[in-house]
Amino acid sequence: MIVQSEVVVSTGGRGTYDLTRDIQAAVRASRIRIGLCHVFVCHTSASLMLCENADPDVMRDLETFMSARVPDGDPMFTHTAEGPDDMAAHVRSMLTGSDLNLPVRDGLCALGTWQGIYLWEHRFAPHQRRVIVTVQGEA
Repeated sequence: MIVQSEVVVSTGGRGTYDLTRDIQAAVRASRIRIGLCHVFVCHTSASLMLCENADPDVMRDLETFMSARVPDGDPMFTHTAEGPDDMAAHVRSMLTGSDLNLPVRDGLCALGTWQGIYLWEHRFAPHQRRVIVTVQGEA
């Protein structure tokens, strides 16, 4: 059995957004008890990550790390049609990934104790981000 749904995330600009509850709700609604959950963000300037959910310093440190490696407005980038964060957002997205594969056990994603599912918005401006959740397995 395969069930697909969509989660829409309204971002307030650059930062991380916890999708764990939304993804778990989509898995629960699928009625699949054991299988796989594939999560995909339909954008090239936002990404998905499985990350620690206990200490907000982790998110700040990740942003600090990424800002040092992929700075906005770097003169090496020529694609700046939408501003200085344009190409940097695309690079950040490629480095961090557009999808996750998660095991489903007992009708939910089988996450570790401190794991959460996050959308990482790489643009400064607010956006509406579409995330497709595909769950397959046995009911």
